[in-house]
Amino acid sequence: MTRWFQSMVACGVLLMAMPPVLADPACKPVVGHFEAVVVPPDQGHCPAISTAFCTAGRVWGGIQGSYQFIMTGETSSASIGGPATIQFFVGTSTIFSRKGDQLFGTDTGSIDVGGQGGFASLITFSGGTGGMNGASGQIRLRGEFDAQEGATNGDYLGTWCKP
Repeated sequence: MTRWFQSMVACGVLLMAMPPVLADPACKPVVGHFEAVVVPPDQGHCPAISTAFCTAGRVWGGIQGSYQFIMTGETSSASIGGPATIQFFVGTSTIFSRKGDQLFGTDTGSIDVGGQGGFASLITFSGGTGGMNGASGQIRLRGEFDAQEGATNGDYLGTWCKP
């Protein structure tokens, strides 16, 4: 064999070995929908704090199951010159898979609670239980909030990585 041919074979072997190293087969894009209703304080998973804001509902599409949200902090956008009806928030989201596993996430975003009802959110996953242990990724949500009905719905897209 010539030196050039040996070099080409070596490069080919290296290239064939690289995709598993560079690609993460456990990560996949996810797209789907959600809907939820407001859960009053001291009911279901919502803490017994009069100002608590919680929701519970379902997700379907790339991630399927039910979920719960608990707002842990908020501030008005008016504090930085925005409309008084818009609230910035942070909270925890837990998705319960149909198999009984849980996926944990930190939820951050904004919601127009007294105006037009729009909201946007980013959930960053940080592990879970069972098959979700060590899961990661992010999904972006956008949707509508109807304060009179106490309901929200919309869609999501992002990446979900299982260990």
